[in-house]
Amino acid sequence: MVHTTTTTSIATGIIVVKTGILILGGLITYFSLKAYRKTGTRALRALAMGFGIITLGALLGGTFDFILGVDLATGLLIDAILTFVGFAVITYSLYAD
Repeated sequence: MVHTTTTTSIATGIIVVKTGILILGGLITYFSLKAYRKTGTRALRALAMGFGIITLGALLGGTFDFILGVDLATGLLIDAILTFVGFAVITYSLYAD
């Protein structure tokens, strides 16, 4: 049996970590887009898109779980799928000319 204080502590920890991910992911996405606008390089555009997708996954996974009441497993799945897609786009950006 899980105690209410343990559940509250875990929920608070998740919110803190997801907020950090959103801030850092948003900054990385912003700086990647800024570099893309300066250089026009397709690879930097793909890099920005990849980090944006990963950051979106963190946002949606947390939002669906805490705000919309979707179960934790579904929220984690949404986050994981978008993280996978984001990393695939980042991997592409490393090989794009």
